[in-house]
Order: sequence, then structure tokens, then C-alpha cells
Amino acid sequence: MRLPSLFIAFSLLASAASYDSVLIHNVDVYPVTSPMIHNTSVLVIDGKIAAIGAGASGKGGIKVVDGKGLRLYPGLIDSGTELGLSEVSSERMTVDTGELGDFMPQLRALIAVNVESEHLPVVRVNGMTSVIAIPAGGGRGGRGGGSAQLISGQAALMHLSGWTWEDMEINRSAAMYLTFPSIAGRGGRGPQSDDDISVAAPPVSFTELKRQYDAQIQKLNDFFDAARQYQKERAANAPGFKKDLKMEAMIPVLEGKMPVAITAMRERSIRDAIAFSEKQHIRMVLLQPHDVMKFAPELKAKNIPVILGRTEALGDSEDSPYDQVENIPAALYNAGVKFAFATFNNEFARNLPFNAGRAASYGLPKEEALKAITINPAEIWGASDKIGSIEKGKYADMIITNGDPMEIATQIKYLFIKGKDIDLSTKQTRLYEKYLARP
Repeated sequence: MRLPSLFIAFSLLASAASYDSVLIHNVDVYPVTSPMIHNTSVLVIDGKIAAIGAGASGKGGIKVVDGKGLRLYPGLIDSGTELGLSEVSSERMTVDTGELGDFMPQLRALIAVNVESEHLPVVRVNGMTSVIAIPAGGGRGGRGGGSAQLISGQAALMHLSGWTWEDMEINRSAAMYLTFPSIAGRGGRGPQSDDDISVAAPPVSFTELKRQYDAQIQKLNDFFDAARQYQKERAANAPGFKKDLKMEAMIPVLEGKMPVAITAMRERSIRDAIAFSEKQHIRMVLLQPHDVMKFAPELKAKNIPVILGRTEALGDSEDSPYDQVENIPAALYNAGVKFAFATFNNEFARNLPFNAGRAASYGLPKEEALKAITINPAEIWGASDKIGSIEKGKYADMIITNGDPMEIATQIKYLFIKGKDIDLSTKQTRLYEKYLARP
């Protein structure tokens, strides 16, 4: 009879000392959505923030962290990456960012995520707890006329830790990803390296490039019109109606439940993408715009949020001001446009907070720079009730630092995802320790 009693006691102890419950004492909390709280406590129970304030306390052997002299922030959010989808970019077998076909709205990036990717620990070390994983497109990126994939699938908002992709999911269908057509700067492929002996294709005239561009936009409109007709037949249960996976995936878009993340970089593409979203009555999120300031008043008026790329980048041309890219965030903020930051690749994803910090050095208020990698993306992607700030009831996605996370010298002391204390070691630190101990 003693064995069951001991088992029950052990179970109760294990439950009380849950690995996703923690009490953090004596820490300065930066909630993002409200003023900083000096020297307070945060209680996490079962992966969610249960209480904030000096009176927060835990019972039953709960893990306690002393935050004296440290700061607590919400986990950082990168609004556009290939994390978990691409491991070694030059090795096709490790890249799963898209499939062939102009329109693949039924594909979900989340189910292709490699939870054991070595990139995930590297970005966690710099404070990222969640990201948007983008299906970047199929293998037909064309030059000269825009034969690249148009709709490549559904971008996922996910945590950066979990046993499976289901564990990592915040929203598997955060947005439909659309690459808007563009007019290429030059025609023909041409040699791509010193070893490429292929004959350069003849230049393509602007008239032909414009014709191809218009044809791609018409193809987009035709697909959306077909999806809307499918929606009507589906609602009417028309005779002979058959389900179509591609069209089924478009229903949330047409109903306004799922935004469309549209990559449009240049002035012509941005203008036409906005007109397209108006015509098709869809919720638009503008990604990676370069000439965005020409449209700031319109973006504000139409409530279109923007996802900016890296600020650690050069201008568009040799005649561009040296600080062209750095000045865009402050200008958008002054125009009242909501925006967030993204890195759009794996190579620089770890530098997300420093891109926000760089924008703060060029006129963007520091608190707004922090919002652009926390609460702003949470609001843009429809998850502000779950992540993005330190508030009761939200996931305990938190970082504890010894300084401002947007400063390079700052160290991340603890990182929690859904209340779990995440190991901050990486492949690089493990190799360092291995060879440091070499006889």
C-alpha cells in the first residue's frame, strides 16, 4: 500500500515544481505596453503569466529566479524568416521553402519546419522567442519577366522551441504569402559566374517586360476571381460542386480572416499591390518595401501595416544617401504607419534586435523600436492576446537581460518560451567548450 502513496506524493511534487512554472523576484519589468515596473516579481504558472507585482508568490517548490540587477522583457519577434525551413542554403535537400506552381495557397510552412534546426538556438541566444516562417516560393524565380511563384502558401507564426511543429505553433495560418510581380532591371539570364559559359540571352525591351508584368497581374486577378466564384458555389452548394484544396485555402483570405502578406519592393509594384488589395477587398500587410515613403500617407489612411527589412543595409543605388535605410523606420513612425522588423533570411536573423537599435540611433524613439520587435508584430499577425508584451494571461515568452536587448553588449541571462527555461547553448558554444577542454 505504500507504493501508491509514494507515487501520488511524487506526482503532486512534480506538478507543483512544473518545469513551465517559475517565480522571478527583484527584477525590473519592461512590459512594453505600459511603463517599466522597478524591482518587482513575475509569477508564471503552466506556461502563462499569472501575476505581476510585488505580491506575486509561488508555492509547492516552484522554481525561483533572482532577478536582482536584471531586466525582464517580452521575447522578441522576427516578422519574416526561413527558420526551420532552410538549413544549408546551398544544399537543396535541406531547403523546404516552397514548391513548384504559380498558386499554392494550400501549403503550410509550419508542417515543413525542422524542429532540430541548428539555427533556432542561435537566434534564441539573442532574445528571439517567436518568428514568422515564410514559404519563400518555388524554384522558378525568373528574371526579366516575373515568372517567380505568385502565391507560395501560408506563413506560420511559431515559437522557437518545441518537440514537434505542433508544439511550436502559435498560428499555422498567420498570413497568405504573395510575391507581387515586378519589372526586372535587366533581361536575360547571362553568365552567373566565371565558370558559367552559357550564352547570354538577348536583352528584353521594356515594352516586353511591361507586357509580362501586366500579364502576371492579370493572372493574379483571374485566380482571385476564380476563388471568389468557388466561394459562391460552395455557399450555394451548387449541383456537382466539388471541393478544391487550393480554393478552400483561399476562403479565409476572401472572408478577411487571414491577411495577405505581399512582398512589393519598388514604387510601381507597391502602388499596384495596394490597388490590387483594394480591388480584391483583402487585408494587406506590405513586406520589404524599398520606396515606401512615397506611400506613407496612403498606408496610414488604409491601415496597411509594413514589415521592414534590415536596417544594417546599404541604400538602393550608389547615389542613395548613406542613411537611406536607417531613416525609414522613424519616417514611418512620424507618418503614423504601424510597422515591424524582419530579417527575411537565416544568415542575419540573430541580429534582429540590433536592427531595431540601429533605427533608434536614427530618430526612431527607443520605446517604439522595442515595440517594432515585440507588440507591433504581435498585433500585425493577430496574436497580441498571446505574445508581444508582459501581461497577465499571455504566454510567458520572456527574456531576462543585464541591459537593453537592442544593444550588442547586452547578454541574455535567461530565456523562457511558454514558461520553459530554454538552454542558451548553441552548436558554436558546444564546440568552443569541447575544444577548450581538449587535452
